[in-house]
This record gives sequence, structure tokens and C-alpha cells, in this order.
Amino acid sequence: MAGRHRLLLENAQQLVLVCARGEEYLRRQDAGSLAVLRDASLVVGPDGCIKAVGQADVIRNQFSGATFERIIDCSGKCVLPGLVDAHTHPVWAGDRVHEFAKKLAGASYMEIHEAGGGIHFTVEHTRKATEEELFCTFKHRLERMLRAGSTLVECKSGYGLNLETELKMLRVIERAKRCMDISISSTYCGAHSVPKGKTAAEATDDIINNHLPKLKELKLTGEIHVNNIDVFCEKGVFDLESTRRILQAGKDIGLQINFHGDELHPMKSAELGAELGARAISHLEEVSDEGIEAMARAKCAAVLLPTTAYMLRLKQPQARKMLEEGVIVALGSDFNPNAYCFSMPMVMHLACVNMKMSMNEALAAATINAAYALGKSDTHGSIETGKQGDLVIINSSRWEHLIYQFGGHEAVISYVIVKGKVIYQNERCETMISY
Repeated sequence: MAGRHRLLLENAQQLVLVCARGEEYLRRQDAGSLAVLRDASLVVGPDGCIKAVGQADVIRNQFSGATFERIIDCSGKCVLPGLVDAHTHPVWAGDRVHEFAKKLAGASYMEIHEAGGGIHFTVEHTRKATEEELFCTFKHRLERMLRAGSTLVECKSGYGLNLETELKMLRVIERAKRCMDISISSTYCGAHSVPKGKTAAEATDDIINNHLPKLKELKLTGEIHVNNIDVFCEKGVFDLESTRRILQAGKDIGLQINFHGDELHPMKSAELGAELGARAISHLEEVSDEGIEAMARAKCAAVLLPTTAYMLRLKQPQARKMLEEGVIVALGSDFNPNAYCFSMPMVMHLACVNMKMSMNEALAAATINAAYALGKSDTHGSIETGKQGDLVIINSSRWEHLIYQFGGHEAVISYVIVKGKVIYQNERCETMISY
């Protein structure tokens, strides 16, 4: 096939497609056995989308007359889809390393929150920060996520709690969408906590009557495009009825429902999300059996966050039960000042060890299912013809090394590719061998 193309990857030891039949997501029975090609090649076209995938000799013959902007010999290496991080809070000022010490000494998340720390500490610093300061730190964090293999990331606001600061955060996210290579799904999370001086009912009314109409206006003018709406549905924060009102109002202006639920207390968040047609619910450490069943029926993704359960010493989400009941299980890093982790390979490792997921299930959860949770599985999450050419090449003959080597992704990842262009190349990796 003649013509000029953006990228040719040749002779991969393993090319992990994840999906091969255009699946929107993989449930347990399919996630257990992923589609993998051996001695395979792929081509990314000039538009940044995957043009062809197949056995190396077939691709070689098919594109014998073509030219390429870049050719990478992947002999002895594995190629995987770009990873998808389905839950992050990456725009903020003021870290909380001092609170980590308090947690290690036994203080609970809600004890710190009720004493004015936690989210409120970060809100205070984020309100004071300039938009440029927030953008610079946000950009640095996204670059670290990219180097760890994430090419699509969900990014929330939520450390403003007033309209002015929430919009400042969303403008920062919008700027990154327009000027960075990484793909972003943006989330309005103005209901992350109840602002000081307001009741939950007053905060709910403010969001519905002021914040959401402003977001609708800014979308119409093209200034800010928000994809999802989030609420922290939790005892002492936003109760079930307030959560329902905010999520429905967000849905009414065209936002996908993707919210925090059943984390510290059983709130029947899963049942509510299924009823409202939520795309995804995160956390779910305290989800009920009925909630799991409702999510499975509604095809509502469960975005599980093993870093949070690990760092807060919470009980682990019931990943195995969810998988067995047919829930679409996705993963996220929950990167934030309380769970400081950029690395989806480490998240997958924790999911396998602490939540008893298989490595195949974890990879599906960090690719196609995480993309589904963001409404992006038609373009991201697998290596299939027509999808965006987002790829990770690892310096190992088996793809499982990306999960197996806990904390080792910096030495294993050779290339991170977005739309067929090499965004990150690890020069040191070429001289190293993974054993």
C-alpha cells in the first residue's frame, strides 16, 4: 500500500491488542484472555490513527511501497495500547505530606477532614494560586503520567468549591487539552466537599443555580468543554438526595455522570448511579450486593482505586465479586494530594496483589474498560484499526513485566507514542535487558 505514513512498528515479540472485534468493554469472561499477536507489526497513518495491524510478513508485503516518518524495530519487545487513567485530581496547589504523617500515626481521613485539613487545606492553597502556577504544576504531573505510559487521563476540578476557582481549574485543564499531546477527559467536581460557611443544601443550590448554568454558557461559547460531572457522595459531605439533584442537573446539560460513591460508608451510591444512567462510579469500597447487581445490569463501570485503599488502609473494593457479577471493572490512580501516584503500572500491580485481579484483567481495566468509563472506548483502549495510535513499547519479551516489576516501569518502558508520534523515548532502556 503506497503513500506516506506516520509510523511503522516492526517485528514485535508480542503485540497486545486487548480487543480484536471492536468491543466497547471486556467483562470477566473476556478480560481473562486478551487478544495478543506474536511476531507482529502495525502501521499508524498520517491522521494519527492505526491503519493496519497484523503478522509482520503480511504488513511488510502490504506496505512494501510505502514510506514512513518513523520506523521502530520492536524485535524482542512488546507493544501495548496506551494506558488509560480513569480517575485523577491533578490540578491543585499545596501538598499534604504533613497529613501523611498523621495518617501513619492513626488519624482517619474524616478526622483530618473535619479538623479543616484534607480537601479544605488544598482548597485554601488552590484558591490563592494563580492560573499560571496551577498550569505549570499540572503540566509537570501530566508529563510524569505520560512517561509512565498513560496516554488518556481523566482530570477533575474540585479544589475550588466556589465558582471562580472551579472555573480557574477548568481553564487550566482546557489549556492542557489544547497544547499537550496527552488526551484528557475533563470533569467538573465542584461538589467535592461542602465549602466552609455553607450547608450541603446551600452548596447544592449554588452548584445547580450558578455553577452548572455558567458551564453550559462557556461550552456554547467554546471557552471550556467539560465531559463529566462528579459528586463526592459520602456521609458528612453530600447525601444521596443532594447527589441525585446535582448529577441530574449535570446530565441535563449534557455531562456524563462519573462520580465518587460508597467509599467510606455504604450510601447506596451504586444503586443511584445505575438508576441515573451513570457512565461510571469510583471507589466503591462499601458498595452493597444490590449495588453491584444494579451496576452490572446498567453497564455502569466501576472505577476501582487500589492506591486509595492502600494509603488510607481501607478495606479493598470487591473486585472479584464485581467481575464475577458482570460489572465492567476499570482502574484509576486517584492521583491527588492524598494519594500521590502517577503510575498506572503500579496501580495494576496493586490491583492484582490486593484486589486479587489477574494481570489480564488488570490490563483490560487500565485500557479498554477505563476508556469505556470515560466514553472513549471507540477511539482509545485497544490496538485496532481506526483507533488513535496511542502505544507503549516495553523492553521485555513478555508484556506482563509492565505489571510484574513493581515500581519498575521507568526501566521497562522504552517508548510512549501518541497519535503515532514518539512523545517519550527512554534512551537508557535500549541498553538494559528485563529478566
